[in-house]
Amino acid sequence: MSGKIINDEALDVIFRSARTRNGWEERPVSSTLVQAVYDLMKWGPTSANCSPARFVFVTTRAAKERLSPHLSEGNRAKTMAAPLTAIIGYDLEFYEELPRLFPHTDARSWFVGREKLIEATAFRNGTLQGAYFIIAARALGLDCGPMSGFDNAGVDKEFFAGTTVRSNFICSIGFGTEENLFPRSPRLSFDEACKII
Repeated sequence: MSGKIINDEALDVIFRSARTRNGWEERPVSSTLVQAVYDLMKWGPTSANCSPARFVFVTTRAAKERLSPHLSEGNRAKTMAAPLTAIIGYDLEFYEELPRLFPHTDARSWFVGREKLIEATAFRNGTLQGAYFIIAARALGLDCGPMSGFDNAGVDKEFFAGTTVRSNFICSIGFGTEENLFPRSPRLSFDEACKII
């Protein structure tokens, strides 16, 4: 696969033409498609294959009503209108899976009892996996509305109580409309953001 470049149409779908959506068609996202997104994104790299991301897919009216009180006012209506919202979290006991996920060395021992390292590794790699989720969803024909405007502690209590999972960000997915679509915001140029040394 080295050296192979995907075509411009695919790059447009994933990056250049993709937009953060605020409006949604009344069209469901099947559980088969949700699983296909996960089964694609799981191949993205994480350190020591630690794979700390955990997902709750909020689809039913009852589940949305549980999520609604924890959303910021500006995010509530569009999130409730989306066919599906993923709560993307990270597991602080991810290292318990390392004997299976990274079997060629005792990687679990790198983390046991090292709380700061656990938190940094889980959050960083869980965030990476959240980004892979967005890319995978777009690649499979879905639009995304990622956001961080919500009460993490409230979501954790509501959806992750009794677990070692903590919420990171949420991402609505579905088939987007032009509703409330802002003009495309600029990005930093290469020279503004990068150095080659």
